[in-house]
Amino acid sequence: MATINDVVLIYLEDSPVSFARVESIQPDHKKDWFQITLLLLQIPLQEATWILKDNYINGEEFHMNGKKMRMETVKNPKNTHDISSDMKPVPQKQEQAPSETKKQASGRIISFADLKKKSHDQDPG
Repeated sequence: MATINDVVLIYLEDSPVSFARVESIQPDHKKDWFQITLLLLQIPLQEATWILKDNYINGEEFHMNGKKMRMETVKNPKNTHDISSDMKPVPQKQEQAPSETKKQASGRIISFADLKKKSHDQDPG
């Protein structure tokens, strides 16, 4: 079952349409139903609260406004994929001597706060 902070993929008529993060799951006043609040991960962000049975939260199909829908919990790909045996490992960077690192680090650090202060001081308005 999807739980709080899980990311789910929402399907509409068997096509994925949006990702969402589960914000809360609260019991509804109707027995065996829950109010699930989702943060729809799209632009602009939107929050929606759906009233669903636990089976629907677990991925079973349901209908909303006459359209077939379902939610599928998204798993972290780091934990779910296997590295193929025919893949070659990525070569690691060679460590550089400290003197070489100093030669490369010739950039300047610019403080945005200082820039903002300077532009504000120069602004006659």
